[in-house]
Amino acid sequence: MAQLIDADRIDPVVLELGDLFRSAGHELSLVGGPVRDLFLDRSSPDLDFTTDARPDDVVALIKPWADAWWEIGRDFGTIAMRRRGLTLEVTTYRAEAYDPDSRKPIVAFGSSLTEDLGRRDFTINAMALRLPDLELVDPFGGVRDLHERRLRTPGSPESSFTDDPLRMMRAARFASQLAVTVDDDVQAAMSAMADRIGIVSAERVREELVRLVRGRDPRAGIDLLVSTGIADRILPEISALRLETDEHHRHKDVYEHSLTVLEQAIELETGPDGPVPGPDFVLRFAALMHDVGKPATRRFEAGGAVSFRHHDVVGAKLTARRMKALRFDNDTIKAVAHLVELHMRFYGYGDAGWTDSAVRRYVTDAGDSLERLHRLTRSDVTTRNRRKAERLAFAYDDLEQRIADLAEQEELAAIRPDLDGTAIMRILDIPPGPVVGRAYQYLLGVRMDEGPLPAEAVERMLRAWWDEHRDEFSTQKRSEKE
Repeated sequence: MAQLIDADRIDPVVLELGDLFRSAGHELSLVGGPVRDLFLDRSSPDLDFTTDARPDDVVALIKPWADAWWEIGRDFGTIAMRRRGLTLEVTTYRAEAYDPDSRKPIVAFGSSLTEDLGRRDFTINAMALRLPDLELVDPFGGVRDLHERRLRTPGSPESSFTDDPLRMMRAARFASQLAVTVDDDVQAAMSAMADRIGIVSAERVREELVRLVRGRDPRAGIDLLVSTGIADRILPEISALRLETDEHHRHKDVYEHSLTVLEQAIELETGPDGPVPGPDFVLRFAALMHDVGKPATRRFEAGGAVSFRHHDVVGAKLTARRMKALRFDNDTIKAVAHLVELHMRFYGYGDAGWTDSAVRRYVTDAGDSLERLHRLTRSDVTTRNRRKAERLAFAYDDLEQRIADLAEQEELAAIRPDLDGTAIMRILDIPPGPVVGRAYQYLLGVRMDEGPLPAEAVERMLRAWWDEHRDEFSTQKRSEKE
């Protein structure tokens, strides 16, 4: 049934483009996410269009009109352009199929809007607005499915996922972003076709995973990937957590615990002006991955206890390895793995207390990740024992206060030894080399343990350290020459 959309909700540039195509005798429709988001009262970052015009015709039409244009997607029928600050992409109607053994689509241009909509991923994305009249075209019931919060495919799920296996991950992403329920037949097809995710490039998988984790309910998306077996192929470390029992025996398994930590971390994100503005992928993914080292480190102790010694270190390595496989950038990998490695550092503080030196090391080791580490550590408390939870919260409150108190006295985030490398070489009368680095690390430890000291005292300690280690370095140097 035709339906009109209020023109006030559409950017004038979109209507201009529609007039341009109609004046040339071509069809043009706004399609996909932007149309869906109109019904969700959301603004869409993408403006995608579909047309019966071939790429050459599109270029000829938009060249005089667009502020800039490029044809990097021309082989797939897509021409992109900018107009008054907006980026727009126009794609020729498609009738597309994928080679089952290839990552690249076989492109065939279609002849009708309905045919084009029928090859899209889900019904909620298979809607279009004919331009410039803004007539809604919804042949597969996308509006109804949005209202019912259902995720279905226009045709059979098997056909849709054969065309593009990444759509299985998009189903999980939409479960996270849009709070939709994925139909049983879609889930069944995902389970049956999970192996096909292997033909999709790691970069495309990564982008869907990031969007999923940054969604409003990433637990729903992760659960769907795990239950259908897709996580076995892209995040096997998370699937493996279902087999492990949490050492506190307060949760069904470490998998459930990890999802709870993820949810609690999200609750601790801040607004745009806070230290950890949400949605923060690094914090969320570290929360999800923080216990992935447990399967490899589980040990059964005397008396029936279960231990996971060094699972933080092992987990950090596994996290970095998985993120490298998914082609994450080095900075993001380091940030997430660093949090995983540090997430157990706090435990024991409430029982034994820490010296000022230990607090300094905690802050220095965390570095730029300190605010995220605060939130990850607090989120990791999922015990149902109220007294224990309150005790841990009080202990962490105390630690944060001590950090604040020390920060007033010292610049904790930028702690350096009291002598730099140049001063070390001058005092010890040594040239640049590894010995200077060893001396620097020694003085950094002194700074952590003792706090700021007078220059004379630090120089005396450095000379005493040198007297103790001079022969060791001389022997090592002779061995290297031999």
